[in-house]
Amino acid sequence: MEQRVAEQATIGIRAGQQVQRLGRGMVRLARTQPLGTFGLVICLIIVVMAVFAPLVSRYDPFVASAYDRLQAPRASHWFGTDEYGRDVYARLVYGARISMYVAFFSIAIGTFIGYLAGIISGFVGGKVDDIIQRVVDAMLSFPSILLALTVVSVLGAGLDKVIAAISITLAPRAARVSRGVVLSIKENVYIDAARVIGASSIRIMLRHILPNTMAPFLVLASVALGGAILTEASLSFLGLGVPPPAPSWGGMLTSAGQSVGLLAPWLMIFPGAAIMLLVLAFNLLGDALRDIWDPKMRGR
Repeated sequence: MEQRVAEQATIGIRAGQQVQRLGRGMVRLARTQPLGTFGLVICLIIVVMAVFAPLVSRYDPFVASAYDRLQAPRASHWFGTDEYGRDVYARLVYGARISMYVAFFSIAIGTFIGYLAGIISGFVGGKVDDIIQRVVDAMLSFPSILLALTVVSVLGAGLDKVIAAISITLAPRAARVSRGVVLSIKENVYIDAARVIGASSIRIMLRHILPNTMAPFLVLASVALGGAILTEASLSFLGLGVPPPAPSWGGMLTSAGQSVGLLAPWLMIFPGAAIMLLVLAFNLLGDALRDIWDPKMRGR
């Protein structure tokens, strides 16, 4: 009995020490990277709102009411109502789900495929490198929004189509970055040592190359999140994104701009401010991660 009490006390002490270390780390991060911490807090708030949207939205974003049509912001409707009487705040909260879903999945797919292609291109070299890089050059020759518009026009509108389009625009940039990182890493002595002891190319890439490229990969992904959200909003604004009545931030801007934007400016102000705030938060967070993980940026 006494031994169990002692073990539980030890576990409690270790948990308390871990919490203290985490708290000290957060305080140190806030002191050294205040803008990055601000961006992280904003991102966490929006993620929590998106996850718990039914609890914080106050209204159903799909329910229309002719009586509440085009009401200005007030106590009953914090951000006003749209031309169908739907609560703008509720649609913004549920729209965060779509923006975060598209951003995270497109980043995960696009940067992973591009990074993997860049690792293969830089490590194998030769004709494989030439072929991959020429494809990357061809894709980079198109503006990202134009390439996304082309993909969505071919595949059609829809959430999965938007994710595919954004992933394709992100892959070539990730491939170019990862190739440059691999070209510098594979010249290190430990790569030659791995070859000498008989390690296969796949083992070298998975065991030595891939782990050393994770920091640039995470920084690239965090910075690209803002661009992915802007691309999704642009596609929705042009009518090629998530089809209505789904509450997309870009779609809300389109609906307001085409119908009652001048009569109800809050229909454009709040979605635009939400897009700007989230993109700014991701960019600040990405810059902070780059400063933390890049040894050349430390101390500046």
